[in-house]
Amino acid sequence: MQTELSTANDPFAAILNARADRPFVVAQLGQSLDGRIATTTGESRWINRDAALDHLHKLRGAVDAVVVGIGTVVADDPLLNVRRVAGRHPARVVIDPTGRMPLDCKCLIDDGIRRLVVRNADGPEAPAGVETVRVSGQDEPMSPVAIVEALFAVGLKRLLIEGGAWTVSSFIDADVVDRLHVLVAPMILGSGKTGLQLNPIARLAEARRPKTHVHILADGDVLFDCDLRQNLGA
Repeated sequence: MQTELSTANDPFAAILNARADRPFVVAQLGQSLDGRIATTTGESRWINRDAALDHLHKLRGAVDAVVVGIGTVVADDPLLNVRRVAGRHPARVVIDPTGRMPLDCKCLIDDGIRRLVVRNADGPEAPAGVETVRVSGQDEPMSPVAIVEALFAVGLKRLLIEGGAWTVSSFIDADVVDRLHVLVAPMILGSGKTGLQLNPIARLAEARRPKTHVHILADGDVLFDCDLRQNLGA
């Protein structure tokens, strides 16, 4: 069976039991039934409901760091902490190659939690109290492989790639994501921004078919917990 509907499989077990000698990366997306993450005007806040948001905060509490791209910070100004559930706050990491991040963004607030900015080798220094993680080269977009390796080197082993959709997609295309959590709301937008946008394939045989456990959440949203290291094939 390629997809299993179950309440017994803990979607956090693989993260919490990940090996300590290598990075473990989980990515998440929240979307509508037709694969949209926002309307054409960018509205996205209540596509997923409370149980899905609780799940996201539990994910944050299960990792060492939550990672977002600079586009998400500029557009949404997220807090990136654990406030809906009991748990510890993860380190907050922003991929910001050239120093676009506003100095007053919420994820830079000094609340005692580790804060990091990933920059190109010649990018500017991060603000005071925020760590700068350098990735060699001048690439923009930056290499997801190099980012994961650099964060692992500074002690951040379990990573949550939270947003935005382009960042999540680029990390999947780079084959650095071990687990993908897709939270699907029973809502049809019919238009708007799509979630995953991966490199094109020519044949269905090239498609990913990960082993997947399906969890129906309390208020009707559905979690697809996809193991990207187990491709079941056609």
